Amino acid sequence: MKQYKAAVIGLGRMGSTFDDEMATGGTLFKPYCHGPTYYYSDRVELVGGADPHEGQRKLFGDRWGLSENQMYSDYIEMIEKENPDIVSVCTTPRHRSEIVQNLVKRGVKGIWAEKPIALDLESADSMVKLCHENGVSLAVNCARRYMHYYREARSIIESGDLGDVLQVTAHFSCGLSSNGSHLIDTIRYLAGEEVKWVFGEIESDEVAASDLDPWGNGYLAFENGARAFLRSMYNGDTGIYQIHVICEKGQIICDENPTRFELITNGQDSPYGKSFHNGNPKIQAAKPVTYQLPLPPYVEGTGITVLNDLIESIETGNPPICSGDDALKALEIGIAIRESHRMGGTKIKLPLENRSLMIMSSETIGDNIPKRVRREEGTLPMPGIKSSSNHHRTYSA
Repeated sequence: MKQYKAAVIGLGRMGSTFDDEMATGGTLFKPYCHGPTYYYSDRVELVGGADPHEGQRKLFGDRWGLSENQMYSDYIEMIEKENPDIVSVCTTPRHRSEIVQNLVKRGVKGIWAEKPIALDLESADSMVKLCHENGVSLAVNCARRYMHYYREARSIIESGDLGDVLQVTAHFSCGLSSNGSHLIDTIRYLAGEEVKWVFGEIESDEVAASDLDPWGNGYLAFENGARAFLRSMYNGDTGIYQIHVICEKGQIICDENPTRFELITNGQDSPYGKSFHNGNPKIQAAKPVTYQLPLPPYVEGTGITVLNDLIESIETGNPPICSGDDALKALEIGIAIRESHRMGGTKIKLPLENRSLMIMSSETIGDNIPKRVRREEGTLPMPGIKSSSNHHRTYSA
């Protein structure tokens, strides 16, 4: 029986159609994006969608079974008429903080927002603070925390069987804010502690001096003594997303392309099988043993996992697996990496004092026109092209 009413603001790629671009399996299972998650969930009823672009509204309504009367050009009108309990904010980050704060003021119970959480720290601070003050659950779609393999890796680390985390090394093909927020959050998730300070190097002095979404390298120091190194780099259209966690008694390798999630012990047995040292401690110490992290026979859609966790947060008051606070810290670390380069490679301590600092996420490039339309017209800009300073009103990515 459906218990909650849900609505979506921003009816583009992440709001509606992203699942069309992917095959289920590996790390990501359908439904993943917001519209289909609500449509297939047995916990919620999808009651509305809002987007200023008529074409986006028609496509969304036709696909997910909403009438014309349930589609809105003004999201505030939708909230007031449909009174949803849960609202997805799938806009570009240019509008996200304002929309989230308006939702809180109008009494929604839970918000599922896309990443990055905002463009600047002050806006992110405001939305997170307001959600806390009003008891609104804010989940942000840094989705690796919800994926089976990463949750299994975190469980192994938390068990203590591998000892303390010593180092995390990560490589990815994206800027530090947009999809980089995924990687930075996953590093925090697996390291299990807060970042104290960072060093950073950006792709060029010119990019570092701007507010563009930069590619670069970061060195992170955690409160538990662990260290992390991340590098964003272009390595072809297939992309790369790799994380290597080194602990005192073993390692965990997370590789999404191709899918490879392995536990490497220093010869000892693991929950996934026995090693082959035959009781000889010398052999045990000398021969690492590799185990493939298992995938259960059934894995629910990633979006369903996010939604069910958000509902649990609404009902219990516990924070979502990826909360607004987590997304805020991911943004802050990315900005701190860039600030280190700006200041000649100096150590940057967290939290940052200057909350006006920002990164113009690559999602904002040309965001006055939906990405779907720009892709069809062949006008989708390449990463690194500076966006217009004209802040057009648009919701959908």
